Amino acid sequence: MCGSNAASHASSHRYQTLAGGKLNEQPLSEIAIHEAVLALHENASIKASPYVLGLKGEDTEWVTIQVDHPEPSADDWVAVFSPAKFNGSTCSFEDYTRIQSPYICSSPIKFMNVSYVNPSYTKMGKSSLRLQIINQRADFSFALFSGGLSKPKLKAVSNTITFANPKAPLYPRLAHGKSWDEMTITWSSGYNIDEAVPFVEWGMKGQHQSRSPAGTLTFTRNDMCGGAARSVGWRDPGFIHTAFLKNLWPNMVYTYRMGHMLQNGEYVWSKTYSFKASPYPGQNSLQRVIIFGDMGKGERDGANAYSNKHPGALNTTDTLIKDLGNFDMVLHIGDMSYANGYISQWDQFLAQMEPITSKVPYMVASGNHERDWPNSGSFYDTDDSGGECGVPAETLFYVPAENRAKFWYSTDYGMFRFCVADTEHDWRIGTEQYAFIEKCLASANRHKQPWLIFAAHRVLGYSSNKWYGLEGSFEEPMGREHLQQLWQKYKVDIAIFGHVHNYERVCPIYQNQCVNDEKSHYSGTVNGTIHIVAGGGGSHLAPFTEMDTVWSIHKDHDYGFVKLTAFNQSSLLMEYKKSSDGEVYDSFTITREYRDVLACVHDGCEPTTLAD
Repeated sequence: MCGSNAASHASSHRYQTLAGGKLNEQPLSEIAIHEAVLALHENASIKASPYVLGLKGEDTEWVTIQVDHPEPSADDWVAVFSPAKFNGSTCSFEDYTRIQSPYICSSPIKFMNVSYVNPSYTKMGKSSLRLQIINQRADFSFALFSGGLSKPKLKAVSNTITFANPKAPLYPRLAHGKSWDEMTITWSSGYNIDEAVPFVEWGMKGQHQSRSPAGTLTFTRNDMCGGAARSVGWRDPGFIHTAFLKNLWPNMVYTYRMGHMLQNGEYVWSKTYSFKASPYPGQNSLQRVIIFGDMGKGERDGANAYSNKHPGALNTTDTLIKDLGNFDMVLHIGDMSYANGYISQWDQFLAQMEPITSKVPYMVASGNHERDWPNSGSFYDTDDSGGECGVPAETLFYVPAENRAKFWYSTDYGMFRFCVADTEHDWRIGTEQYAFIEKCLASANRHKQPWLIFAAHRVLGYSSNKWYGLEGSFEEPMGREHLQQLWQKYKVDIAIFGHVHNYERVCPIYQNQCVNDEKSHYSGTVNGTIHIVAGGGGSHLAPFTEMDTVWSIHKDHDYGFVKLTAFNQSSLLMEYKKSSDGEVYDSFTITREYRDVLACVHDGCEPTTLAD
């Protein structure tokens, strides 16, 4: 294991070098917050309004920031801090790496250059900014710095603003439970169980509403493995609650709202949401699933320079929101928020995705930017998670795994069986995860659930990406060598991956050979597994190799996502849609009967005898 980790670390380093510097560096990490010095200017000021947000129950509002600085500079910037008090008195012991004041031990949650929207600021010394603030369980203050991000000089601090109820229940995330007729609802709040009892009130639309209790989890700085997550990036995540809604009627629409019963008997409620229960396994009806990886987050106000880090994130999000009525489930295969140890960014991501996660089950997989950290048990000995080592992702999202620290699981939706692997843990022959993968594939009832999908973050199949091409592997090292016999034996229809930030479709393939000459309409026995890379959710794009990969059918160096549509038990449509316009740029169909699934293929048939 140690040897494979060393190889993996070297491989990851090559990825970063070939991509042109540090991969997906968190914008907040550009701020040298420990280098901040006190340089208050008696005539400089920064003011925020309104003072109270969310008076009508809103969970986000736009705040106006008025900046006045007699000595303006093009590198002046405004930082948003939450909690509002950010001086040295808030620091933990291990934060003290320097003595002089003002010691600032927490990164801001976002920042913006003062002249971003008003270039005349450098001449006039006055500017007005508008920043979008979300409810994050604490108050906010704004600070004016000069000296750029590398040598911050604190010039002025604003008044404090707050939400009317900073502890309100927010950002519901739906996910499948461990049985087909169970939906879980996970949300965040500021209420611990000694303050209020969490629950969900729910029922069929327009009918009697019942209540289900919720469990409560959180995590602390000490749960982080190091890096930013344990120092300047730490922020209290509040409390994460999960309720289990059981015995759902298939296809019925349910309404729900999250609630907290306070000690005095009063109730705090969220907004009311709705979802449609999953179909019965094997049900023959229209079923549609969205799949992508590697999204990240955007800032609608232009803060954090995120347009340079995850330029496609908001386009993908908004395109999916516009099309909400036309899909039933989302599978986000790793690299979700790219918080990379700056914990406040998870709230930002949850708020961005809330219109989707509150409406359809949002199933997730573990990626390197959620899990990897040296000496933490991840398969790859890299620092990609910024010290999170999987804890925020495992706590903020529910998945029907036996152990959420081992992020592999199966989930069914109607005619689909999804086997979701965790590429940040060892998947090779003989491991615990390999045994799970085989059990998941083998237990699929292909008569009732004909569409068998394998999904994981890193490319364990095929990719024409530049770094894989230079390595000569066209895959994650040791990927398909250990899994391709399982895909073939159990006749996996599609294997889909993220990690590589582009789109690619590979022919039905086995042992590096295309086993079907068709390009767009597959019928009968396909003979191999179709591999897809769908890592263009929003983070910076990755280049393709210049080598001719003969098994590649379609490539696109752009942002987008995949949509699978099962029309019935014999007809499946795959579409690749671009985030920019939601239009289809690649597609194929599979048409077959049950006997085609049972048919013998190379290395995919049980031994038989000819008995008299």
